[in-house]
Amino acid sequence: MTTELVFLKLGGSLITNKSCPNTALPARISELANAINLVTEKYPGKRMILGHGSGSFGHNAANKYATQDGVRTQAGWIGFLEVWKAAQELHRIVVSQLIEANLPVMSFPPSSMITAEDKHVTNWNLEPITSSLVNGFIPVIYGDVVFDKALGGTILSTEDLFVYLAERMSPKSILIAGMEEGVYSDYPVCDSVILKLSPENINEYNETLNSSGNIDVTGGMRSKVLLMLNLVKNDPSLRVHIFSGKDPNNIIRIMDGEQIGTLISAN
Repeated sequence: MTTELVFLKLGGSLITNKSCPNTALPARISELANAINLVTEKYPGKRMILGHGSGSFGHNAANKYATQDGVRTQAGWIGFLEVWKAAQELHRIVVSQLIEANLPVMSFPPSSMITAEDKHVTNWNLEPITSSLVNGFIPVIYGDVVFDKALGGTILSTEDLFVYLAERMSPKSILIAGMEEGVYSDYPVCDSVILKLSPENINEYNETLNSSGNIDVTGGMRSKVLLMLNLVKNDPSLRVHIFSGKDPNNIIRIMDGEQIGTLISAN
């Protein structure tokens, strides 16, 4: 693509109360949507793919049935459907708030578009997404169940989806907005944010990287960091920002070039 492409994820911890099952935070989602709208007005030459996590919706259902580990029994398929329903419920809330903010969003549910094998995407027709970008729309994806040739069914996180897309669409930046200020060097104390992570210094923080304190079946912060590090290794021009979205203006500030939270880059 000739225009600059940005991926933005609204983390499940940010848009839901992760300690209370099936509890969205519509006021916060609305504030984030309005900030994204300001970004699109300020930078009309940029294109964006939005993603969001499942928070207290999909993760609680998935944890109950261990859906991420595979689906092989009747009870497992009941759980698969329960996770799908939960993820859909939150997605409808998010898309509704994005539309309310006058954003030209279009939903692309992974469960209806993707097949996987052993938790890796094997088939995803990207033409509808690329066509939507070309025509000025904002595609919205999210962590969701998918059918898996090896496991029956599983869950792909938004980061999993971003990795697949990034390898084929070469975004300039990936922004991951959550509740935390960034990646902490002293988890679970959480007083010190790592300003920069790279393949060169990651070994210094291997002992302190940890998963989130809430239920997160897709691996928490450590999984996010490792996935993003692998991406920047393969594309040294890519920059990944992990930051707090509690102040929605942080999205605008990062787009303006400010250093907020943790930067993951090749060097």
